[in-house]
Amino acid sequence: MRYTYKVKNTCSRLISFDIDANGVITNIEFTGGCSGNLKAIPKLVDGWTAQQIADKLLGNTCGARQTSCADQLAVAVLEASRKLNGT
Repeated sequence: MRYTYKVKNTCSRLISFDIDANGVITNIEFTGGCSGNLKAIPKLVDGWTAQQIADKLLGNTCGARQTSCADQLAVAVLEASRKLNGT
C-alpha cells in the first residue's frame, strides 16, 4: 500500500512510502526539506518495519522544534501501520 503523510512543523511537506502487510517500509520519498538529509534517511531505513523506524527515530528534534523530518517519518509509519491493521 502506498501511504502519503502531510508532515507538521518541518521544512518538508509530505512523506510518501510503501508499507506491506508485515509493516515493512520501502520507497520512502520526502517532498521539500533538506535534500541531503532527506535522501540519506530513506537509504538507512529502507526495508525496516514501522516499529523499527519508530524505535530509532521517534522523538528526534530539529533545532528548537519539538519534531524533525525523521520524527515525522516515525509518526507517519506508525499511523500507516495502525491503519493497515485496522487499529
